[in-house]
Amino acid sequence: MQNAYISGTGFYVPPRVVTNDDLRTQYGIDTTHDWIHKRTGIESRRFADEGIGSSDLAVHASVDAIAAAGIDKKDLDMILFATLSPDHCFPGSGVFLQQKLGLCDGDSPKFVPAMDIRNQCSGFLYGLTTARAMVTSGQCKHVLLVGAETHSAALDLSTRGRTVSSLFGDGAGAVVVSATTEDRGIRGTWLGADGRFALNLCQKVWDIKKRPFIPMNAEGVGQVTPENAWAQMDGKIVFKHAVEKMCLAVMQSCWELQIELKDIDLFCFHQANMRINQYVAQQLNLPDEKVVHNIQRYGNTTAATIPILLAESERNGKLKRGMKVAMVAFGSGFTWGSAVCDW
Repeated sequence: MQNAYISGTGFYVPPRVVTNDDLRTQYGIDTTHDWIHKRTGIESRRFADEGIGSSDLAVHASVDAIAAAGIDKKDLDMILFATLSPDHCFPGSGVFLQQKLGLCDGDSPKFVPAMDIRNQCSGFLYGLTTARAMVTSGQCKHVLLVGAETHSAALDLSTRGRTVSSLFGDGAGAVVVSATTEDRGIRGTWLGADGRFALNLCQKVWDIKKRPFIPMNAEGVGQVTPENAWAQMDGKIVFKHAVEKMCLAVMQSCWELQIELKDIDLFCFHQANMRINQYVAQQLNLPDEKVVHNIQRYGNTTAATIPILLAESERNGKLKRGMKVAMVAFGSGFTWGSAVCDW
C-alpha cells in the first residue's frame, strides 16, 4: 500500500492587524491588553476586510501549498475544505475555492470533487484523516486540504461578547497530501467526539426545527437574538475537556505507533488558548523548544491553526525533512484528534 505524505504547505493571513488595545480603542470593548493576554496569550489577530470570505483567504494559502508541492493545480484529484465560517450556508466553500483556483476554466477543465468538513477546531485533523484514506486507497494521488476562517464577520465585538470575540482571528492554511512509495508520511490519525457537550461551545444562529427557522417580524425581516447570533462558550468546561482530551490524544497516538513522547521532534497544537497548550505541555512534560505557538500573533483561526503552524514552521526552519511531527486538536462538538507524521 502506498503512503500519504504532506508534499506542500501554505498559509495566508489578512494584512490588517488588530491588537488587544485596538479592541478597546476601535470597537469600544471594555477590556485591556493585560486582561486578554493573561488569560489567552493573545496579543493580536488578523481581520479580513468586508467583501472577503473564507474561500478568498483559502486561495492564497492553496496556491502556495500547490507550488510547494511542485505540482500543477490541475494535478489535484480532490479538495477538502475545513471551516466553521463558510462563505454561505450552502453550497460549501470547497466549490468556491475550486472555481477561484481556475480548475473549471480553460480548454481542459478538471472538475475535481470538493467536500466541506464541519468539525470546527478539529476540522483539519478530520480532513487529514480523509485525505490520507483517499490517497492510501489509491483513489487520489494529490488532495488539497484547506482550513480557512473569516471569524471577524461573526464576532460580537462589544463588551457583551468580549470573552469570545477576543479569542478569534481570520486566516487560512493549506497542505497538499500526496502519494509516495517512500517510507515516510502520515503514520496515523486518531479522532474522537462527545456530543453530550455539543451546546457547551456552539453558535446556533438559526434553529432548523422551528418554522420559520429564523424568527421574522411583521415585515418579513429575519431577527436573531444575541444568544443565538453569537458564539456561546462555557470556558471552564471547555478548558477541562480540552486539556484531558488533548493529553489522551497524544498518548493514544504514541501507544498505537509504539513510540515515546521523546521520539517526537515537534508538537503542533491547535491554537485555541496559550494557557491550555502550556498546561498540556506541562502535563506531558514536553520541552518548550518542541512545542510551537503562533496564537500570540493570530489568535484562534480554528480549522486553520495547525496548517498555518506547519507552513510557518517549515519556512522558519523549525520543521525539517525527516522530523517526526505530532498534531493535536480539540474543539466544539466536542471533537478532538491527533496525527503523527514523518516529515
